[in-house]
Amino acid sequence: MLVQALLLLAAQAAPVPPGEEAVPPYAQSDANAGARPFAGTAMLDAFHGRAGIARIVDDLVATNLADPRIADIFRGQDLVRLRRVLGEHFCYLLGGGCTYTGRDMRTAHANMGVQAKDMNALVANLQAAMTREGVAFGAQNAFLSRLAPMRRNVVTR
Repeated sequence: MLVQALLLLAAQAAPVPPGEEAVPPYAQSDANAGARPFAGTAMLDAFHGRAGIARIVDDLVATNLADPRIADIFRGQDLVRLRRVLGEHFCYLLGGGCTYTGRDMRTAHANMGVQAKDMNALVANLQAAMTREGVAFGAQNAFLSRLAPMRRNVVTR
């Protein structure tokens, strides 16, 4: 309980990164990432390091904004923050040594009304972004299998 209170206090004192909108305070923890990171550097290497992750995130966000199936979900969102926390999330899970500062998946996606078809479109866009980055099919599948259990916390209807 004391640790959670200290984490919440630290989050309240944390400055808002440049270009981002302020968000209500929350306890920041790598546990919010919803999965443990891959061991070793093989997955990070397969994604071409942090630079490759950044390219995939930028590609994914741009593709989602242009995708008529799911663009409305992303309109009005803080895209600067989205890119940052998505990059942290991927980097953390891929063993890149990043800290994940975002919210837990259920809280982050609350009230968005994400449906299964929306998640399917997003996954297809992520696969396309990883392919354009040259990530091997096996590494893509391993990463998607790490992300898959989070679906139950994102899809709400």
